[in-house]
Amino acid sequence: MLQLPVINESPYELPTYATVSSAGLDLKAVLAEAVTLAPLERKILGTGLKIALPEGYEAQVRPRSGLAAKHGITVLNAPGTIDADYRGEIGVILVNLSNEPFTVEPGERIAQLVIAQYTQIQWTLVNNLEETERGAGGFGSTGKK
Repeated sequence: MLQLPVINESPYELPTYATVSSAGLDLKAVLAEAVTLAPLERKILGTGLKIALPEGYEAQVRPRSGLAAKHGITVLNAPGTIDADYRGEIGVILVNLSNEPFTVEPGERIAQLVIAQYTQIQWTLVNNLEETERGAGGFGSTGKK
């Protein structure tokens, strides 16, 4: 298990995994008072958390499925990437895609945080790519006869 340095400037306990097999930790909104998002409005909400990821890791900020399905609230740049060299507060860009105003209460779970390893690449310029069965078939091309 990865040990992750964290500064918690929020009044809430550190996020925990809901189940043994959960991939994401729930992030809570740190607000002085409730914030209402009008339809199609977006706001950056703070979480009070600052982390120090090791090289080769990123943190992904993802929507919570319940907020999306029930209220049309999602993370605008999902998944948002937090790079290993970022040391500021984790913010969540929430957007209201519904037709109704939505109020976020202080301490409400607003997003998930998933820690993932990544690999950086070096480009190799070529004239042709190896052929595959799919080829250049794009969006919606698989599974059709």
